[in-house]
Parts: sequence; C-alpha cells; structure tokens
Amino acid sequence: MSDPAPPARPAAADRAPAATRIGHVHLKVADLDRAIAFYRDVIGLEVTQRYGPDAAFLSAGGYHHHVGLNTWDSAGATPPPPGHTGLYHLAILYPDRRALAQALARVLRAGIPLEGAADHGVSEAVYLRDPDGNGVELYRDRPEADWPRDGQGRLAMHNAPLDLRALLSEV
Repeated sequence: MSDPAPPARPAAADRAPAATRIGHVHLKVADLDRAIAFYRDVIGLEVTQRYGPDAAFLSAGGYHHHVGLNTWDSAGATPPPPGHTGLYHLAILYPDRRALAQALARVLRAGIPLEGAADHGVSEAVYLRDPDGNGVELYRDRPEADWPRDGQGRLAMHNAPLDLRALLSEV
C-alpha cells in the first residue's frame, strides 16, 4: 500500500514564514538544583540567570535562554504517569556531528541510560530522559540537499539504527 497523499498546504498568507523557529522550552521540575545540574553538566548548557530560588534559565552561546526550569507548581512533584498527555520530548539541535558526539559522550559519562538512537535520514538522534522524566532528544541535522526523497521528490524520512560507536569516533 502506498502512502496517502500529503494534505493540501494552506495558502502562503496562512503559513508561518520558513525562518520561523521554536525559541525555547520551559519545564516544570521537582528539584531545581538537580535539573540545573542535568542541563548544565550533562547537556552542556550554561546558566544565564537564576530567578530567585524557584527558577533558572539556561542557554547555549549566550542566548537569553533555550531552557527555562521552574518549581513554581511542581516542587517535589512526581512525573506524569505513562499514557497521559503532555510533553513527548524536547529536542536540542547541535550544529554538527562532532558536537552531537560530544553531547553523547557526556551523557554516557554521567551514566544516563539511552532510550534509543536513530538515523532518520534527515538527522541523527539519541533519546534519553531528564531527572524529571521529560524526554530529551539530542540531534544534528544533515544538510537539506542530503535528505532522502521518494520518486516524487517528497521527503522520505526513516527510522534506522544509529551506529553509536561511529558517532563517538568523532570525538
């Protein structure tokens, strides 16, 4: 059976511009210091600001924040149970394969288990959980010219195993 035709695209005036990006994610956490340690020491972000004892902002490269953390409604709370709605994962895009390999090495050194690793054709990704149970994807994009396409030129992403040894050989 062939894939169904993609849905019709909205008119240009009704679409977000191509340069639109998702700016940041703000997470409710149970323990602020534990969450800061994960996003700073394992993921490699820098704390740009503490907002009192209950919130912090972290980023890469001096941006105001890519990740916000707070305990305003969640201090000491437990993660939502499986099978409920909410955040599936946040995705952190690294600029190249070497940077992704360095991030993976930090994760493994910290003893954090991976939930998966995949080559999607358009990207390479590893999946894990933060201390509050939030899904985290660490990935790098391939150049758009290298993205897999079908016979009609449509995007043809896939879900193949990612060779972690080869990735780690970049560092």
